[in-house]
Amino acid sequence: MNIRLRVLGAYAATPRRLANPSSQYLHLDHHRFLIDCGEGTQKSLRECGVNLLGIQAVFISHLHGDHFYGLPGFIATQNSLKRTDPLTVFGPKGIKELVTLILKSSDSWTRFPLHFYEFEGETSQVVFDNERLRVRTIPLVHRIYTRGFLFESNVDNSWHKIYAYCSDTQFLPGLADLLQGVFILYHEATFLESEAFLCERTKHSTAKQAGEIAALAGVNSLILGHYSTRYKNLEDFITEASMSFKKESIFLADDHKLFEFTWPQKI
Repeated sequence: MNIRLRVLGAYAATPRRLANPSSQYLHLDHHRFLIDCGEGTQKSLRECGVNLLGIQAVFISHLHGDHFYGLPGFIATQNSLKRTDPLTVFGPKGIKELVTLILKSSDSWTRFPLHFYEFEGETSQVVFDNERLRVRTIPLVHRIYTRGFLFESNVDNSWHKIYAYCSDTQFLPGLADLLQGVFILYHEATFLESEAFLCERTKHSTAKQAGEIAALAGVNSLILGHYSTRYKNLEDFITEASMSFKKESIFLADDHKLFEFTWPQKI
């Protein structure tokens, strides 16, 4: 399986001139997904040469602005591009009301089928399943209801964990059980240890804690992101994550950066 992950935005909080908020484009063989959609996402998609019409579904982790304020604009643009294929948005309960209000109020209602799949509850649940690829939620703990996403492929009637996206969350060692053996883990790393005292109030994690999760879960590779823009040297995040996890398997997300992996088996 060919895995292409294009980071569209890798930073926390508000957009900056050289720092976009959270968004990723995930290409797994013929599946093309958008994960989170902060402001500037469609601009980043165009700059990276991604075909907006090829995106089949959008997964939103939570309703903080730096993770979904770009979504109404992204959907409205699909009209301008004369999209005809259906688009499904997966997100927390309430996302349908928020997005449809904006689209209707701005006379931007879609001419293509737009579907919403809202999730709630405390346990992991399957939200997408086409028998070849399955996506389940990852229970996280943040200031509002937040879920990550685990992408699994079906090979010979056995499900394999390919990619896990852990959005904003406090340190949760128990995540290792659900993430055990995942091929690629993206885990937020908002702070370095010098600001670890901020984690309790903000419900975020440090790079060192992300490394601890990766080690506990026995993952193959760890990608760090969602950095606070207070930091100037991102290499410090690798240094601190490597206190717990193998340094050669830690990567830094950054705006427009492309990661390419080949999973040992084919779908």
